[in-house]
Amino acid sequence: MSTAALEVADLRKTYDNGVEALKGISLSVAQGDFFALLGPNGAGKSTLIGSICTLVTPSSGSIRIFGHDLAREREAALGCVGVVPQELNFNQFERPFDIIVNQAGFYGIARAEAKVRAEKYLRQLSLWDKAFTISRTLSGGMKRRLMIARAIVHEPRLLILDEPTAGVDIEIRRSMWQFVSEINRAGTTVVLTTHYLEEAEQLCRNIAIVDKGLIVENTSMRTLLSQLDRETFVLDLAAPCQQIPDSVGVHLRRLDENTLEVDVPKGTALNQLFADLSAGGIQVRSLRNKSNRLEELFLNLVERSQGAAA
Repeated sequence: MSTAALEVADLRKTYDNGVEALKGISLSVAQGDFFALLGPNGAGKSTLIGSICTLVTPSSGSIRIFGHDLAREREAALGCVGVVPQELNFNQFERPFDIIVNQAGFYGIARAEAKVRAEKYLRQLSLWDKAFTISRTLSGGMKRRLMIARAIVHEPRLLILDEPTAGVDIEIRRSMWQFVSEINRAGTTVVLTTHYLEEAEQLCRNIAIVDKGLIVENTSMRTLLSQLDRETFVLDLAAPCQQIPDSVGVHLRRLDENTLEVDVPKGTALNQLFADLSAGGIQVRSLRNKSNRLEELFLNLVERSQGAAA
């Protein structure tokens, strides 16, 4: 039996209207990995996730989950998976406790054990005080956490998170990621799709980028970030700068009168950068890396893919 948590081989999907959503995607996610699946809108991510969850029937190809062929061993394969979809899809007139207990029943978990697990995961996700209220009264962040609790009540070996923090405030996002990181460290394999690229950079060890139904990059996060041939820094100035002197030997962008942004070729000594700025009459109070380096790489890869397709 394979040691991979998820194996997708030459997966293709052509819809009745002729649209090719997937054009032969192959990827492997190792057991215990925290894996990012990224791509622009319409890239094929949702079709791929839908295929893994059996909501979409592929035109060809195969999917194996912990060695179980999804087409031939559907029940065994799906028993290994928990899914948190983009859309809220639970009965909002039910109580969170009942939603979790009923979900456990779908997996054959005895009701007594289901109640124990419902309390366990609602507590871990800071929802126990809302366990017996009507779910429609929960905040958006609480509803998202409820969906995570529902997805893991049967303690799956693979957890798929499809845009789980869309529209959730930053504090709730942090608490959710702390919980998901903990279960990943305990052995659960996690596959994440997200538009928050900084989340992928902070959380994930490996990454695949999908565009136009194809994988345009499949590598480790460390290797991908090493492809950056430049770094972007944000400069906080000691005094307002109304105009950037022409004598400065680097390309600066003025964000406001107290803040500049600069692109520096990889390997450039920062001492030289400060010397150039000082020569131009600009005194820097502090310097920091611009966040979201992954976004820059992501856009470059997608642009390269689109250029090749043209």
